[in-house]
Amino acid sequence: MSKSIRRGNPPARRPVQPKRRVAKVQKPSQIDRMIAMLPVSERTLQRIATWSIMGVIGAGALGVASLFGVPQAAGVAVAEEIGRAGFRVRGIEVTGVKRMNPMTVYAVALDQQSRAMPLVDLEGVRQKLLKYGWIADAQVSRRLPDKLVVHIIERQPAAVWQEKGQLTLIDANGEPLQQISPDELPELPRVIGEGANWQTPAYRALLDAAPALRPLVKAATWVGNRRWNIVFETGETLVLPEENPEKALVKFAELDGAQALLGKGWLRFDMRDPTRLVVRKPGHQGQRAITDTSTNDKSSDGPNTGAVMRIDRQG
Repeated sequence: MSKSIRRGNPPARRPVQPKRRVAKVQKPSQIDRMIAMLPVSERTLQRIATWSIMGVIGAGALGVASLFGVPQAAGVAVAEEIGRAGFRVRGIEVTGVKRMNPMTVYAVALDQQSRAMPLVDLEGVRQKLLKYGWIADAQVSRRLPDKLVVHIIERQPAAVWQEKGQLTLIDANGEPLQQISPDELPELPRVIGEGANWQTPAYRALLDAAPALRPLVKAATWVGNRRWNIVFETGETLVLPEENPEKALVKFAELDGAQALLGKGWLRFDMRDPTRLVVRKPGHQGQRAITDTSTNDKSSDGPNTGAVMRIDRQG
């Protein structure tokens, strides 16, 4: 007797699971790591790269135009296109200004026929700035994409020049810097007379020869474009010779150290005669020998009534 085998429903098949793909992690390259270390964003770097590429293209276009003899107008047109692309002066940065009005520097830098960066005349701006007394030198440069940088090197006031009642600050070489009023008078040496400002280096050398007298000097007058008269704080005037004024000033310093000439009521000391020192008191009409002789002063400035001291100029 045969048995029938009953088969049940076949087992349900498991759905095939899709294979998972493992994403490969790419290690950052050396360039990516260097970029990540920079203190600027990736967007900023992209902008810098874009401006740099445009600048190179513009410079190349100008070079090609010049090479093939394209008229200047074409080069200007290319430069203007570069300006419209963003390379155009929109700001001025001024450094080094302490005494000069910075608005003057701004005005000079912006005085351009075109503000397109390739057309800005940097040397022209510098030459215009050098015409101002305060400015000893100027450095003008472009900071792409849209800024000019102007660094000013100012002159330093070294003395006050007085001529025809007008007071002017001057530098160590005598260059006029700025007119001032008597209320603004600084504690600086004063030189008086026409052309005295250009004699400032010689005047400084004169005072360096007798440093003991420097604190006692109030001013110096340049006379006849040839010699100095020194005015002391105590009111006396020292007339120096045209030749070897340093030697005469040193001799006077020695005499003052030995005999205390300053602050004793004398009005004027004249050292133009190489053999004697002529001194004068206010209102004194006669003469007397301070050492061994009495004589009249026959200087070119006219008669000088006073006492006469004979000095040894070889000493």
